[in-house]
Amino acid sequence: MLKITPYLGIFVLIVSIAGLWFPLLGYFLLLVFATLMITSIFRGRWFCGNLCPRGSFNDFWVSRISRSRKIPKSLRSFWVRVPILALMMGFMGYRLISTQGIINQIGMVFVVMCLITTTIALIVGVSFSPRTWCTFCPMGTMQNIIGGHKYRLHVDNSKCIDCNKCDKKCPMQLEVHNNEHKPDCIKCGRCVAACPTKALAFKN
Repeated sequence: MLKITPYLGIFVLIVSIAGLWFPLLGYFLLLVFATLMITSIFRGRWFCGNLCPRGSFNDFWVSRISRSRKIPKSLRSFWVRVPILALMMGFMGYRLISTQGIINQIGMVFVVMCLITTTIALIVGVSFSPRTWCTFCPMGTMQNIIGGHKYRLHVDNSKCIDCNKCDKKCPMQLEVHNNEHKPDCIKCGRCVAACPTKALAFKN
């Protein structure tokens, strides 16, 4: 993770709450969208593990009250994720069209979207695991589609001792120690830091 990662979660609260009175704060989401789209081309879901404000909010705030249970496998299915992506993009598009181009109303659309998704992330994060939302997040799904094969995690089997410390550190609850493709890896690097034999590395 980057050094600033733990502190980005505050922006979720600022946009979701203060944005109700100051709708222009909603435009912050455009910066988020642009950044994640650009980074996904080169590094897949790297944004999710390093620059995502909601990811930071989940990791460092929601984790304090989470039940820390297993994330349901069904939420990882594209049969769940793609419809959610289409539904949310369709809803946002409809709402944006209805604003008739009024600046404050456009900002409020983004604020409401942030508030809705943050509420869902909080509920599933407390009920299951902090990063549960990230398994079916529309933006995460888009990054998977765009750059799911970029900057992949590789395991040096000659160094791996099957201690599973990497698996235990993974916030997405992935089986890190095997060399299978992991499109939901958010490139946070916690597994790399936890590996006692330096068997893990990210490569393009």
